[in-house]
Amino acid sequence: MVPAGHRDEWTAAGGSEFDSLRAMRIVRGIESLPLDGLGSVVTIGFFDGVHMGHRAVFARTVDASRERGLRPVAITFDRHPREILNPGSEPRLLTTVERKASLIEGTGIDTLLVLEFTQKLSHVSAQEFVARVLVAGLSMRHAVVGSDFTFGHKAVGNLHLLEGLGAGLGFTAEGVGLVQIDGRTVSSSSIREALSAGELSWPATALGRRFVLDGEVVPGAGRGHALGFPTANLRTWPRLLLPGSGIYAGRARHTGRDYVAAISCGTNPTFGVEPLHVEAYLLDFDEEELRGEPLSVEFWVRLRDEAKFATPAELARAIADDVARTRELVPSAK
Repeated sequence: MVPAGHRDEWTAAGGSEFDSLRAMRIVRGIESLPLDGLGSVVTIGFFDGVHMGHRAVFARTVDASRERGLRPVAITFDRHPREILNPGSEPRLLTTVERKASLIEGTGIDTLLVLEFTQKLSHVSAQEFVARVLVAGLSMRHAVVGSDFTFGHKAVGNLHLLEGLGAGLGFTAEGVGLVQIDGRTVSSSSIREALSAGELSWPATALGRRFVLDGEVVPGAGRGHALGFPTANLRTWPRLLLPGSGIYAGRARHTGRDYVAAISCGTNPTFGVEPLHVEAYLLDFDEEELRGEPLSVEFWVRLRDEAKFATPAELARAIADDVARTRELVPSAK
């Protein structure tokens, strides 16, 4: 269940006063710097999922900018740093860059700088990054970071380093502690772990929203149509995490409209093992074609394990039960 007061994923964010005036500016690459010279309060991080811990950092960044009459700025990266630093060890991600930017915009951040994380960037010292990017590039007057955040070559940059550099470079710095909910620390890794096990409660609590997967509809084998439940097969960004194998109830969004959806995340064992993938049956969807269209799938409830059935008819009966339970559990979008 999504905690009270948290924004529904399908609802436009109210954001801050700053946010209500104009859309967040997205700047890409160090080559786009310097900006216009306006003083700023800056936060930096990978921010995968934009969970409640990240939101606490963004909230403090926005508050500090208002206190000082400065612009709130966030810096993030186009890929997980471990993809470059230790290829093969990087985690699957909770959000695309585009969804991450949209979620950050809803927090009231005015400008988002997206940097390509490359080998070259990984060798930039923390001191050079602060001087070149934060101070010269973004006119930083104050920094807000998670208390455990590190940056720069060999991850030597941290809150203590920022505080030490500030006096000479004309800025101050503060840290935001880890967020705990019901005694559990909010982290991207804990959310990934729960989702991989097919568990949705902690992700919804830690994210402050239900987990959403973005992708594009691609042709499938056509088995769903033959069974009476035509599904939209979702091709996702290869870096994204898929929930654990199983059948789920939720919603799907297509071209601004929301549909109750029965969702399969699995390998189609009845017809032979296939790579793990997501497909969704959109209830009350009356259009003929979705292929090539963007589709977002929101996971509400895990209904059951994926199972191998002896015949397609048995599978069709199970799907019918899944659809009936989905209709009971997920209200139609208004």
